[in-house]
Amino acid sequence: MLTKASHVLIFHSLVSLSIFIQLSTADGTLSSIQSLKDGTNNSLVSAGQTFELGFFSPGNSKNRYIGIWFKRTPDVIVWVANRNNPLNDSYGEFTLSNNSNQLVLLDRLKTIVWSSNSSESVAKNPVAQLLDSGNLVLRDNENQNSELYLWQSFDYPSNTLLEGMKLGWDLSTGFERYLTSWKSDDDPSNGNYTERMEIKGLPQITVFMGSTKKIRIGTWNGEKISGLNVLSNYYIQKPVPIFNEKEACFMFENNLSSVITRIELNSAGEAQLLTLQKGGNKWGVMYSVIYDQCDKYGYCGVNAVCSVNGDPICQCLEGFVPRSKEEWEVLNWSNGCKRKTTLECRKDEGFVKRGALKLPDLLEFWLDKGMSLEECEKECLNNCSCTAYTNSDVRNGGSGCLMWFGDLLDIRANRIKDATVQDVYIRLSALDMKLISDANKRKRLKKIVAASASAGICILILLLAYITWKFKNRVNGKVKDKDIELPLFDLATITSATKNFTPENMIGAGGFGPVYKGNLSSGQQIAVKRLSKDSGQGSKEFKNEVELIAKLQHKNLVTLLGCCIQGDERMLVYEYMPNKSLDHFIFSNNRSNTLSWAKNYEIVMGIARGLLYLHQDSKLQVIHRDLKASNILLDINQNPKISDFGLARIFGGDEKETRTRTVVGTYGYMSPEYAVDGKFSVKSDVFSFGVLLLEIVSGKRNRRFSHPDHNHNLLGHVSEKTMTTDHISTLI
Repeated sequence: MLTKASHVLIFHSLVSLSIFIQLSTADGTLSSIQSLKDGTNNSLVSAGQTFELGFFSPGNSKNRYIGIWFKRTPDVIVWVANRNNPLNDSYGEFTLSNNSNQLVLLDRLKTIVWSSNSSESVAKNPVAQLLDSGNLVLRDNENQNSELYLWQSFDYPSNTLLEGMKLGWDLSTGFERYLTSWKSDDDPSNGNYTERMEIKGLPQITVFMGSTKKIRIGTWNGEKISGLNVLSNYYIQKPVPIFNEKEACFMFENNLSSVITRIELNSAGEAQLLTLQKGGNKWGVMYSVIYDQCDKYGYCGVNAVCSVNGDPICQCLEGFVPRSKEEWEVLNWSNGCKRKTTLECRKDEGFVKRGALKLPDLLEFWLDKGMSLEECEKECLNNCSCTAYTNSDVRNGGSGCLMWFGDLLDIRANRIKDATVQDVYIRLSALDMKLISDANKRKRLKKIVAASASAGICILILLLAYITWKFKNRVNGKVKDKDIELPLFDLATITSATKNFTPENMIGAGGFGPVYKGNLSSGQQIAVKRLSKDSGQGSKEFKNEVELIAKLQHKNLVTLLGCCIQGDERMLVYEYMPNKSLDHFIFSNNRSNTLSWAKNYEIVMGIARGLLYLHQDSKLQVIHRDLKASNILLDINQNPKISDFGLARIFGGDEKETRTRTVVGTYGYMSPEYAVDGKFSVKSDVFSFGVLLLEIVSGKRNRRFSHPDHNHNLLGHVSEKTMTTDHISTLI
């Protein structure tokens, strides 16, 4: 029989053991005598309090999963163990198996629901540890060498790539690490999309839907991924390639210690780079792979280049013509282009050079990393099946030989200028080479004649005088247009306010260029849009926005505080909107960002009032032409303000409709008559407003909407439904 002293001793022992377990768990380790049990608020936290492992239910689901999340943002799940085998109650237990060789998840009947399938080697003193990198590892407690881990979660990614994780192949074992999207925000099971690295020839990163290529991000050219048109994310993180006899994979490293980044493949198939300021609790989308229609795989068909700034967007390569002129005229480019003249494998055939392109897909190709570009040209010319060639590596002036055979697919023009432009040499027939040569001779002759003409000299002198006068006025800070004057900021003030345009102060980027947050010496917060030299927009759009917003005053339009014109710099200074843009709320995976229906209604009415002012109540009748969720900014009280007037047009007098040959704006928000025929009017903005209204109600993007029963976008899906209350409720 136990004495009173024995009871006291046992009690103290149990208390000491529980304290030990708590300390061990807080340190991020789980020993063979410990476990995490659902329903006990027990979790495993990394030593630096960065990551946490525990049980959770995503979104509206009642299923239970064991996973890892950022401790500051618990709704951002980065890894799920039992993603395809959920528990249906709160009696799960996560622990080391009896032989201490595996991590296991048990249900209420102690049946194994998930296991780590660790290596066969057995550790003397095994522990599981959640590292500050987000990696859950199983190792011997006496050895922290990463090469001796029995198992690690970084080898089995879910939908998220963290710093230090690898995307690619272990060549010695044939093991592949790749991302798989969630099925939905409420269901982390394997979705429709995977992001993988293809390793035939040169490494390529591709997003698949099932086995079908949806987006080919680009090909590794020795220095970067050709086709990854990112304005500034290389300042935030840089890719780290690992190519040797054992591995072929990519990692990434953060360049800024103040920022945490992750790459996520969401349920819509978008690969996004997201950032979080250390100490903050809001993630922002820095870059999304699906930026425009040219990112879609093979959008223009074979032997054609996709360029968002082109008119039309798809154009045949030089020496090629559309396979179907009729389809081309109705903007159906899927069949691509064919040669004007068939190749005859003659010695007088040649090559035309094209630069600043995403390399064509590696469908049929040949690679030799030891050849020079000159040797590559000869090899291609001697091979009757060769249709194009380039260097396989752009470093140190270029080396290696990459040749394509057959049609060239999935080519796009780079959106931004690149210091490491990679030229592709496309083979043409002797006749086409002669036609190009003759055309170039005529061009040179015209230039010589024009240069020698006295009239040309006079025009040049007048032009130089005008440019000099214009430059002096700008340097002196004089911007006048029809009696309208706008406050001017000098460059030093803006530079000081934005801390010399540091990446930490960058809050977004668009077609105009990057946007920075700043603080004036008076304490006022500002947002600065800086026109990028690589931007598709230019001085015309800059001037248009200055002229329009200076004349428009309404509580639902963004307020322009002034501008900066100094040297080559062009900047617009706006009031700062702390809640960013509407798309951060209506398309957010973070449920804490969700707006109430009352607030959604207020936002819709505010946008409508702003449009009514532009169309009817202002001195000018203005057509915005680019109304979308990302152009609706929210102030501190979440009041909507329409922004970005770079593409807007003024209607005068009784003008009701006009037409343009250059269609600008965002596909998915354009009215059909504008997208196809270039006709636009007040109705164009009303159409965009309708699309935006549907997106607010449904929380889905029009262009990226998907449904298992059809391939329609959101508009097509709605129009197919009988408009009853029951059917409308399915959108919400």
